[in-house]
Amino acid sequence: MEATRALVWFKRDLRIRDHAPLVRAQQLGEALAFFAFEPEWLSSEEFDPMHAKFALGCLNELRAGLADRGLPLLILRGSVVDLLERLYQRTPFTHLLSHEETGPGWSWVRDRAVLDWCRTHRVSWEEFTQTGVVRRLKQRTGWAERWQARMDAPEATLTGLFRPARPLLDRAAAVIDEFDRTPQTRTTQAPGERAAWRCLEGFLQHRASDYRRGLSSPLSARQHCSRLSPHLAFGTISMRCVHQATEAHIASDPASRLAWNLRGFSGRLRWHCHFMQKLEDEPPIEFRPFARQYDGLREHDFNAERFEAWCAGRTGFPMIDACMRSLRQTGWLNFRMRAMLVSFASYHLWLHWRPTGLFLAKQFLDFEPGIHWSQMQMQSGTTGINTLRIYSPTKQALDHDPLGHFIRKWIPELERVPGTHLAQPWTMDASAQASSHCQIGVDYPRPIVDEKQALLDARARLHALRRSDAAREEADRIQDRHGSRKSGLPASGRTGRRRRSKGTEPAPVQIDLFDPLHAPD
Repeated sequence: MEATRALVWFKRDLRIRDHAPLVRAQQLGEALAFFAFEPEWLSSEEFDPMHAKFALGCLNELRAGLADRGLPLLILRGSVVDLLERLYQRTPFTHLLSHEETGPGWSWVRDRAVLDWCRTHRVSWEEFTQTGVVRRLKQRTGWAERWQARMDAPEATLTGLFRPARPLLDRAAAVIDEFDRTPQTRTTQAPGERAAWRCLEGFLQHRASDYRRGLSSPLSARQHCSRLSPHLAFGTISMRCVHQATEAHIASDPASRLAWNLRGFSGRLRWHCHFMQKLEDEPPIEFRPFARQYDGLREHDFNAERFEAWCAGRTGFPMIDACMRSLRQTGWLNFRMRAMLVSFASYHLWLHWRPTGLFLAKQFLDFEPGIHWSQMQMQSGTTGINTLRIYSPTKQALDHDPLGHFIRKWIPELERVPGTHLAQPWTMDASAQASSHCQIGVDYPRPIVDEKQALLDARARLHALRRSDAAREEADRIQDRHGSRKSGLPASGRTGRRRRSKGTEPAPVQIDLFDPLHAPD
């Protein structure tokens, strides 16, 4: 009888704690594990070298931790099907174990190829859930209750050591050297499982004390938001562990201010999987609108000059430019400012959400495809079921950076501009420009568009489209498939609309979400 041998395939689950495939591997017998730097990922439009550097930092820690438990982790480079074939020829295995993944289009293609390979070789591929996303979900009723049950379930716990299979094809050194040589031009968060738990514990014990008030400003959000989004995106900590640790802190002192803030965080955790479920249910939304009535809305009017100015943080609107420059340097930005960047690109500049979404995906260390593409469409107004949410960059500057500390930090050319003009430096007269050493149009650009007129034009085009009977009928279909059903989701963010008769406007719904942690971040 052939010996049972398990191969654990690590993807976006770079941890040891609460890892069901590892537990299953212990049960089966001999085991081996691998991670692939896939060419499909490295050449994808959403990839940036910072993502590989972060993954490598996680893998170095993971590899050492698994070695202590007797499990070899191979760090390889190549297409997964090719690597499976080569591993199988050298160390035949009977089971492939992995977590489910709700990824971009190339990962769906890869998974179908892996399934075909497993069937051909009579290898049992077992996939395990690690989020609240439900595979092959037929309808959303009861989804929130299923999420709650998963999050409340006990962790998957390892016991003892592994029985290792003979490690072959280990070219980790070459892969590690290659990415270690890649220059790190950004200041990003520390990688790895230990860093994830330090981040969570620091938030639960101290930083969450001002979470609700601090999450909207780019100044305070960096301190008072959870900052767990990169760790959830790369799986260095599980959503279940975050949920259970949060609930335990709330229960320990339920009347405290900290518990009140943590309840806001806990409620928003559910959105993480709610939005990922949309991509799981309808993968094409990565490439085309939820509402097909919006096909062609912006695609044919794309202005490359405006796009480049937005990408570079040179639009002439200080809050937009400061946020973009900060994001490009650090790989992180709080949810409201992310939403503002997309709103400005979509409405003021009338840019299609797909190119702007690809650019932002490369900037976000915490890029999570299901959340990212759902939010790109929500914030650009193409879901068909959400009220248009348009942010004024001037108002956001006055509300969330009233003293100008954030703007001056990221736009040094505005450092001497007086506070009365900082949100709108183009209003300075020649004397004020001279005294502040900032000539508008030379040292800092003039506004790339007229804010008021751009919004009038955008609203007129979108509202005309949304009033059509075809758009209303399609909105009902989208709501039936993707809308929340209540239960367990924050009331301020429900996408549900009441059934309405023709000729009435959709009920207003506003969702202040964008980050992979949806406002917990």
